[in-house]
Amino acid sequence: MVEKKKTDGRSLRNAEGHVNQRDRAYSSFTEHLLSRQLRPGQFVSQRQLVELTQLPLAAIRELIPRLEAEGLLVTVPQRGMQIAQVDLNLVQDAFQVRLFLEKEAVQVFARLVSDETLEAIRQEHFDIIDACNAEPDANHVSKALVDRAQELDSRFHHGMIDSLQNSILTNIYRVNAIKIRLIRQAHTQLNPPLVLPTMYDHLNLLDAIASRDPAAAAAAMEQHIHNAKNRAIAR
Repeated sequence: MVEKKKTDGRSLRNAEGHVNQRDRAYSSFTEHLLSRQLRPGQFVSQRQLVELTQLPLAAIRELIPRLEAEGLLVTVPQRGMQIAQVDLNLVQDAFQVRLFLEKEAVQVFARLVSDETLEAIRQEHFDIIDACNAEPDANHVSKALVDRAQELDSRFHHGMIDSLQNSILTNIYRVNAIKIRLIRQAHTQLNPPLVLPTMYDHLNLLDAIASRDPAAAAAAMEQHIHNAKNRAIAR
């Protein structure tokens, strides 16, 4: 008989703490990236990441391979580590991944989502449109309203991906969404002039979903993503 190795409570706590530190390092890095404290193309050192995240060097050393695997960080020989650059290749690749995932997701979503949920989402869009139209200039709406529209945009699209109930695809989408956010920050961040076009795009998509026709929903999603990609390339 093989004797099982015992694990004491302290070992378990140390292991959990190790994982938590690693996850905190990742969360801190992405938070600083999306808040523009770290910028695409910027070179960074391990020491800078330690100071930025306020986490130990060991956690940063474990973080780096994950960031490299996800394409958020690259090691440039004789120069160091560089935050992913926003260029045409990134735009093309990120939007292609988004298209593949969301065309499938919206077809599942169209079959599963309730009428009540669709109506609630639609009403949120109308509320933002009304708030924009109430401003003296729809191209200069408040930051709070832009943030509200950005949150709705993210929740709407992530909700469709969640309908796939596939943790692998959800993780791929999450990483790709970070890259899309970087592209938006550099080129097409949801800003005042883009709030209304995005909301109207979503309403067209919601109409297609409400038809319960997966093919129509997929076509509407393709057009929506095509519009977003064109804005990124144009800018």
